Amino acid sequence: MNATAESSRHVDEDRLRDDIETNGEYGAISIGEGHGRTVLPGTKANQQVREYFVERLEDAGLDVRTDSVGNIAGRWVPDGADPDAAAVAAGSHLDSVPEGGIFDGVLGVYSALEAVRALQESDADLDRPVEVVCFTEEEGTRFSNGVLGSAVATGQRSVDDALALEDHDGVSLDDALTEIGAKGSGQLDASAWDSWLEVHVEQSKRLEKANVPVGIVSSITGTIRCSVEIDGEANHAGCAAMKDRTDALAAASELVLDVEQATEDVVAEKGDSVVGTVGQLDISPNAVNVVPGRAELGIDIRDVDYESMETIVGEVEASLARLETERGVDTTFERPYDIAPIDMSDRCTSALDEAAAESGVSTMELHSGAGHDTMHVAKVTDSGMIFAPSRDGISHNPLEWTDWESCATATRVLTGGIARLARSA
Repeated sequence: MNATAESSRHVDEDRLRDDIETNGEYGAISIGEGHGRTVLPGTKANQQVREYFVERLEDAGLDVRTDSVGNIAGRWVPDGADPDAAAVAAGSHLDSVPEGGIFDGVLGVYSALEAVRALQESDADLDRPVEVVCFTEEEGTRFSNGVLGSAVATGQRSVDDALALEDHDGVSLDDALTEIGAKGSGQLDASAWDSWLEVHVEQSKRLEKANVPVGIVSSITGTIRCSVEIDGEANHAGCAAMKDRTDALAAASELVLDVEQATEDVVAEKGDSVVGTVGQLDISPNAVNVVPGRAELGIDIRDVDYESMETIVGEVEASLARLETERGVDTTFERPYDIAPIDMSDRCTSALDEAAAESGVSTMELHSGAGHDTMHVAKVTDSGMIFAPSRDGISHNPLEWTDWESCATATRVLTGGIARLARSA
């Protein structure tokens, strides 16, 4: 058995399961079916998952630090490794969406820790340190649109800007982290890492349908989010004749269908990796007997091809121009969130492919339709991702489930990948 496969053999499925299940007890919610949790940044539940994670890092002999926005990193310097060499880092996040599942993000954090424990127990001969990382506010449920901690760690956002962000109640990230004792000092620098790997549940059905245990991610989709406001004229639902109405909701309804059609047109031309969604709609005054005078929409557009995303954005703007002419509404358009697609590095992908082959694990290449911290980290250092199958493709839901054997298999591939990358000093 070669050295990489020997290290992977030390992955302990029961130990990994215990960490994930224990983490799932914090922020647990009572729900009819499944295993649900709500862990928003800066809450009591977030404090609990952080404290448990730090305890587990310290139990494994890692040197733990927390930066100014709450990012946590545990550093292990193997015997014989150069302590000044750039580290191989791995991890994910511990925050959740409201009423989320127990695996999203958590598997990535604890598979990274389990990989380190396996490498320690196998006395792996490594040249580089290894870091296990938990990023703050990946889900974007309280203070941001998401991937906040990794944005700071990669220089995409300043520490001061991040700490000043406020939730809907006016509580700042600074105050929330301070309240739970999660605000550290300094700034985690992802650009200093030799490489980065993240394990995540797939959140779709491709692996399950193909009966393949591990996915090696080739690229992460880009995301453009658009904010649209449509202003018409509120009026009495009984007294305003149909021909005299400037109905903001009727106009918004046309826009929703235009987004769907524009996306389907791109799918027909370029393939089904592109998606477009109107997932948010607020109308005013929102009364059954009043013609809607205002509509606010949130549009989410994603693809691995940025040009396709821009095509749909162009159709959104064309639709708004048409609605102004044909329906007499006024519109405003903004795109506050704009992240281009990004490819994983050949070096990291090859390390994962080779590690899987050496452990006898079959894989398939696939893209990620969801954004992850890796999409920021990949801008500053070599990066790779591993997917574990999701039962029925369900995620962000208490029914989210990845079999424990699948969690361990993905962790074995991660362990082998880290070992290969950490021997390349």
